[in-house]
Amino acid sequence: MNQSSPIKRRGRPPKHPHHHVDTRAALIRSGTEVLTEQGFANAGIDGILKRVGVPKGSFYYYFSSKEAFGYAVLEHYGAYFAKKLDRHLLNDTLPPLVRIKAFVADAKEGMQRHDFQRGCLVGNLGQEVNGLPEGYRTCLQAILTDWQQRLAVCLREALRLGDIISSADCDRLAEAFWIGWEGAVMRARLEAQTRPLDTFLDTFLDGISP
Repeated sequence: MNQSSPIKRRGRPPKHPHHHVDTRAALIRSGTEVLTEQGFANAGIDGILKRVGVPKGSFYYYFSSKEAFGYAVLEHYGAYFAKKLDRHLLNDTLPPLVRIKAFVADAKEGMQRHDFQRGCLVGNLGQEVNGLPEGYRTCLQAILTDWQQRLAVCLREALRLGDIISSADCDRLAEAFWIGWEGAVMRARLEAQTRPLDTFLDTFLDGISP
């Protein structure tokens, strides 16, 4: 997924190795926050830097361009979200469908905590993909495919247990979930309430019930 162009070593290099790691990580975290709120086109480097108190010269030490920075942010977000999914979908102390509900409850709590200012980074960038560097399309599709595969594993377990209809195509259902989920997140931000997420989940689960 890491398709960033070679880093140009501009600006003063960090004095200590841990400083390099901490500053780069702080920039990526800040970028994730800003891009989930504003998207790629509207996100300015100055605003990202201001959040973490890093001078512009240091930014270009770590990243050759905004495009390269975007790839790093996407890689970070994809890994972060995959870890969140695994925490819920692989939780074998709960039945498979309850795990999905737990994931949605977690997402609802997060949106409320940020006053519905933040959505899904992948969904945000997907909506403006025609104005993004071409490689972003492939990167976004790869992340969504990864999420679909993780959900399909959980759905197949539900199928084995008889919790969903016996004719279910779990790969197709997982794809349908994420298509609907991105729309539900967008609607939740629009309405500033979690109702669209509940509506989507209830409809999805009703549709696969035996």
